[in-house]
Parts: sequence; structure tokens; C-alpha cells
Amino acid sequence: MQSKGTLYLIPCSLGESGQQVLPEYIKPIVDTLSHFIVEHEKSARRFLKGIGYSHSLDSVVLYPLNKHTEAEAPMDYLMQLLNGISMGIISEAGMPGVADPGAAVVELAHQNRIKVVPLVGPSSLLLALAASGMNGQGFTFNGYLPLKNPDRKNALLQLERQSAKTHFSQLFIETPFRNNQLLDDILQCCHHDTRLCVACDLTLPTEFVATRTIAQWKKEKRDFNKHPAVFILHAGR
Repeated sequence: MQSKGTLYLIPCSLGESGQQVLPEYIKPIVDTLSHFIVEHEKSARRFLKGIGYSHSLDSVVLYPLNKHTEAEAPMDYLMQLLNGISMGIISEAGMPGVADPGAAVVELAHQNRIKVVPLVGPSSLLLALAASGMNGQGFTFNGYLPLKNPDRKNALLQLERQSAKTHFSQLFIETPFRNNQLLDDILQCCHHDTRLCVACDLTLPTEFVATRTIAQWKKEKRDFNKHPAVFILHAGR
């Protein structure tokens, strides 16, 4: 019986100048692969070039996985693994499968008894939580909040109430060019004693992490436009 390939979850840096945060052992593993499932082909090629991929980029086979990908495509991609060819998943930033469409492929891999190997690398969510000073034993990642009000403000108030009740830290993200509007909504609708952490440009030279109460943020509001950020709310102590 032919053995199945291995699916490697390849961490990507969190920004153009963040390659130094990737462990050295990743490149030799990536060099053994020629098939990759990627969110966007252009940025995946840039990542491979950035880590010094040993083979010609013209020889790699890239399988796109994003909102435009047909629903049946992930299973088609897995046929390579079932035929004994190992593959890698490359996210746009951070860890594949975490706030990332690669989770669908990982789920199918487990269903088909394919070995999944996560490689060590940066996760903006865990880095932000660790640096926030908030509850790291009980937390919830909520992804993207509703885009428009009043739905977004209602979601923020619900997260604040949930945090006050459970003492869980509430993590969420936004498209970088909408960060300032999200911050405005948080400052408008959350209680002045609620703590907010904003962690942006993690692992980059421009990294900024600060935890303040809502009242304090109103006095020192900053510009986070176009800076990838993680927001964390915690109500109570």
C-alpha cells in the first residue's frame, strides 16, 4: 500500500521585515516540498523567495485557497497527499488554520488519516494575549466583528458583558484600514473602566502593544490605520 504524504503547516512572518522570527529548522523542511496550498500565489512566492527556498520558484505547484476557491477544491488538493506527495500550507501571515482558510484542508486531512505537522512560528493572537496582561487561561477569539453599526456596537457590548460575567479575555481583529473606525466604536460604547489592549505590527520594528482603560485610551488615542492589529477587551478584574 502506498504511504500517504504529510501535510505541513508552515508559519509565515507577520510582515515584510519579520523573517527573522522564523526558526531555522523550517527552511530545510520547506525545501523538501514542491506542492503548497496558499491563500494568494504572489505573496506565497514572495515568502518562499524570502526564506531562501532552494528550488526554482517556477517549479513549485501552488493551489489557491481563498474566498474565490470552489467548495470542492480542498478535497481535490488532498489527492496529492493521498498519492504520497507531501504538501505545505502557507498562510498570508502567522499560523495556517488560525483565522485562516487552511483550516478546511486540515479538517479534511484528519478525516482521511493524513499526518498533520504544525511548524513553530509567530501567532499574532497568542503574542498579543501574552503581552496584554489580561487573562491568558480563559479567552475567546471572535474573529471579525460585524462591519456596520448598530450590529458592531451591539457585538462589542455583548463581548464586554461576556467578559464581565466569565472574566474571559475577548480577542478580535479587523481589516487594517478599518482599525481606526473600530477603535472609535469601542471608545464610544464600552464602559470607561473596561480594559482594551491594542497590539499592532507584532514582531516588526514598528511593534506597538498597550493596555489601557477605555477612559485612558480616550486621552491618548493613536492612529492604527493600515497596521495589522489584534484588539482585546477585558471587563472587570
